[in-house]
Amino acid sequence: MEASEWLWVWIGAAVVFAVVEMVTPFMFFAISFAVGAGLAAILAALDAGLGIQWGLFVGGSAGALAVLVPIGRRIARSEGDDAPEGASRWVGRTAVVLQDIPSGAHATGLVRLERAQWRAETDAAAAIPAGEEVEVISVRGTRLVVAPLQMPRVDTEP
Repeated sequence: MEASEWLWVWIGAAVVFAVVEMVTPFMFFAISFAVGAGLAAILAALDAGLGIQWGLFVGGSAGALAVLVPIGRRIARSEGDDAPEGASRWVGRTAVVLQDIPSGAHATGLVRLERAQWRAETDAAAAIPAGEEVEVISVRGTRLVVAPLQMPRVDTEP
């Protein structure tokens, strides 16, 4: 078999490896060999020698493995479908009160959650002063509903 006849072998190998990758998504293992076969097919189309084609197949596959497999592992370890989406991702997080949050319906203050500032309200009976840490218990529209992390102290001394 001549070097130029290997073009169809490399194209076939690239297709087979790509199909195998579709059966094992996000691993990026088989697709690395498809990349190597694709590179070898380009050399076969240019009438390069068979040894050079095999060398590029092995080298291209190894390079693609080194780059793509870590990406596949990172994707496989990422959060699953049960991860909160949208505004619900803030529920359970801790924020810091920047501006007093008065008690009462629709009365708002300001909190910092991660790097963003949010309008916040509370269902607690008492106001929450600036500097306190609070937990986000829900999201209402564009406001966070928060609760104090520590219960307010009750002075028992007269």
